[in-house]
Amino acid sequence: MKAANSEPEIVTRNGKPVSVILPIKAYRELLERAEDADDIAWLKKIRKRHPEYRPLSEYLAERNARV
Repeated sequence: MKAANSEPEIVTRNGKPVSVILPIKAYRELLERAEDADDIAWLKKIRKRHPEYRPLSEYLAERNARV
């Protein structure tokens, strides 16, 4: 393996790509982008819901009743 290679290395088996070796910095960036994409998808899903609002006093009364 090449030392300090900044490019991904593709590992093949029987002439077909089976995995990739990435520099750790590129791997971490890839993970961060995937997490960001998950967060954005979750936010879009939540925004499609119709929120139900109620007065703060109603919420507090309900919360205090449980305690």
